[in-house]
Amino acid sequence: MPLVKPIDISDKEVNDLVNFFNETLGFCPNSVLTMQRRPSIAKAFIELNMAVMENHGQLTSEFKRLIAFVSSNTAGCRYCQAHTIRAAERYGSTLQRLENVWNFDTQDCFNDAEKAALRFAQEASMVPVNIAENTEQQLHFHWSDNDIVEIMGVIALFGYLNRWNDVMATTLEDDANTSGEDLLKGISWVPGKHA
Repeated sequence: MPLVKPIDISDKEVNDLVNFFNETLGFCPNSVLTMQRRPSIAKAFIELNMAVMENHGQLTSEFKRLIAFVSSNTAGCRYCQAHTIRAAERYGSTLQRLENVWNFDTQDCFNDAEKAALRFAQEASMVPVNIAENTEQQLHFHWSDNDIVEIMGVIALFGYLNRWNDVMATTLEDDANTSGEDLLKGISWVPGKHA
């Protein structure tokens, strides 16, 4: 049972902004509907999400969602695991990448640049943060400083969401639950407290 139940969106500005999630997920997430209890939080969150997920450099929408998945998987938030894997699929990720992202280091479907970014996401999402010197070197070798800012933006955004949804025990939407069950079999994914 969620700590605080979501409510319908009553704020016009927030309602206009949630269309972003219709493209990304196909629905407005319950996390945003919970934030809606304080419309200024929901609005600021959606605007931050939109800014972080804009693509300006080498990163794609699909790869940003895989970074978010690795960050959420490291943090252990099952709600965000299901959302990020669903969004990666909706942005064109291949089944091979979706089914192997948690084991990215040994997978040929990820190139060296992607492995460096995903390793960074994993190490940056640990508590306490534990980024190896070699990881930083590889990140700088493969990515520009501007790209690194985009990568870190995704990790930080999902740090917020992982904490929000894990503590709130946000109820998982049916479509996200289906994505988790279908695409995360390799890690024995279950919705847990988000059911």
